[in-house]
Amino acid sequence: MLNTQFFNQDLPARPVGKYAHIVMLRVTEGYAVFQTDGELNRARIAMSERNPAPMTRITLFKRKQTTPERLNGRELLRHYGVLPEGCVYNEASCKRCPDCITYGFAVTKSKGDEIGGSEKSKVFSDTAYSLTDYSHSHELFTGNSPYEDGTMSGGEDNTTSTKLFSQDHVKPGTIFPSVITTRDLTTQLFVYVVNNVLRTTRYGATTTRGGTVRNHIVAIVLSDGEIFSNLAFTQRLYDALPMDSYGTDPVPLGEAFSAAQSIIPALLAQDSVRDQQVLMGDDLNTFVGQVSGMDENEIASLLREAAGQTEAYFGRHIAKQTRNSR
Repeated sequence: MLNTQFFNQDLPARPVGKYAHIVMLRVTEGYAVFQTDGELNRARIAMSERNPAPMTRITLFKRKQTTPERLNGRELLRHYGVLPEGCVYNEASCKRCPDCITYGFAVTKSKGDEIGGSEKSKVFSDTAYSLTDYSHSHELFTGNSPYEDGTMSGGEDNTTSTKLFSQDHVKPGTIFPSVITTRDLTTQLFVYVVNNVLRTTRYGATTTRGGTVRNHIVAIVLSDGEIFSNLAFTQRLYDALPMDSYGTDPVPLGEAFSAAQSIIPALLAQDSVRDQQVLMGDDLNTFVGQVSGMDENEIASLLREAAGQTEAYFGRHIAKQTRNSR
């Protein structure tokens, strides 16, 4: 089971080096679009640790990972009446709810608001890279914009629509190895973050029409520092799998998951951190099952406890600092 004694009872004012990492495989289950400036984001980087030859990988930028998870968490807080009415994402932070304190905020002092300031995010992420090459992981689609009756001809003069467009999509079954790092959270806030990861299934652009992604947690690592990067994880996993045998087919999730479990101990051994616990296998399945299986009373209780902790943190540190600066 997860070592809950590792986590803080109260949120500390300064970092105390309690890092909890969620190591996972993000897998597309539909045609997703991860883009900036109209095309899929890509990076030309080394194929693997053993093979330094460059290859092009699709990239999933960090904000495209954490923003959907954060918004999903805010939706849950609002559903259970824990999110303050005036807390609006990217507009007006309440500076005290589980979302603001866990994922951070930046607020300038404004008229009618005596408390400005900022709070660094306690959830760290970085760009994730597709396990497979761009040429195997994308597909270009051409679409159109029909009239209301569903045909390409319409309007007062019955003209034919020329509204055609092309869009590059990430193929289903594309794997993005990823690590989310949290620092100095309480047990309740860490479970809140894990729950957001498990519940979030839509990422990238056009999420109402696609972008389905499933997050498969491979391990949870409790340590006194940050562990391996997404890129190192991806390149080592590439080495651990018989990539040539798959050709242009998607890498089977089961094989990727087993290979990821096998390489994590070696990756951790290379990091200059001390591991308090590495949760994998049956223990991990039990923990993930408990988080995903919480009923309404359990999730409501968890969120209320988390809100109490962040409210107390606000009173001890954020509001206090503002009063002292006057």
